[in-house]
Amino acid sequence: MKLDVMKQVAILPSMTHAELKKTWRDLHQSEPPPYNRAFLVKRLAYRIQELAYGGLSAQAEKRMEKLATEEAQPEKRKVSKEQLMPGMRLVREWKGMEHCCMVLPDGFEYQGRRFGSLSAVANAITGTKWNGLVFFGIKKQGTLQ
Repeated sequence: MKLDVMKQVAILPSMTHAELKKTWRDLHQSEPPPYNRAFLVKRLAYRIQELAYGGLSAQAEKRMEKLATEEAQPEKRKVSKEQLMPGMRLVREWKGMEHCCMVLPDGFEYQGRRFGSLSAVANAITGTKWNGLVFFGIKKQGTLQ
C-alpha cells in the first residue's frame, strides 16, 4: 500500500492539467478549484496520503481552526503601564537631531503638541508611518509585546 501511494504522488507532477482535474473529481467528488497546476498537485498529493493514512485528528483540526481564527483577528497588545509611566521622557536621535517625547497620563507630548499615540509622535518626527514603540526602542521590530 505504501509503495502504491508513493507512486501515485510521484506521478502527479507529470500529469496534464486536464488529468489533474479528473483526478481531483475522482478523489474529492467535487469540481476542482480554478487554481494553477502547482496548487492542484500539492492538494492532490495531500488527499492521496490522507485517504491512505488518515487525515488530521479531531483535536488537530480544532487547534488549526482556533489558530486560523486568532490569525484573522489578532489580539491588540498594549504596553504595560510599568513600561510607560507619566513623566517619562523618551529620547531618540533621528537624522542627527535629538528628539524628546514626554509620556502623559492620557497620551504624549512632543515639541509642545499633544499626541494620542507614540506612533503619531514617530510619524511627526519622520514624516512616515512607524510603530512608535519600535521607533523609540521600547520594543524590537517584529516582536510581540
